[in-house]
Amino acid sequence: MKKNVGSIDKGVRIVIAIIAAGVFFTGTVTGVLGYVALGVAAIMLATTFMSSCPIYSILGMNSCPMSDKK
Repeated sequence: MKKNVGSIDKGVRIVIAIIAAGVFFTGTVTGVLGYVALGVAAIMLATTFMSSCPIYSILGMNSCPMSDKK
């Protein structure tokens, strides 16, 4: 997969994942919405560690400065 997620984008995704998981595990959000928040957290972490976002690929976006130099 082509890398299209930059370092600032990764930081934002990690913060979103921590917040989404936090609201689930503290019981702030429960039920279906809680599981959606947990799913969002998992997707954010997965795209951070892979450095690739499928939605960015579909939209033609790229926040990774290294791939522009190649």
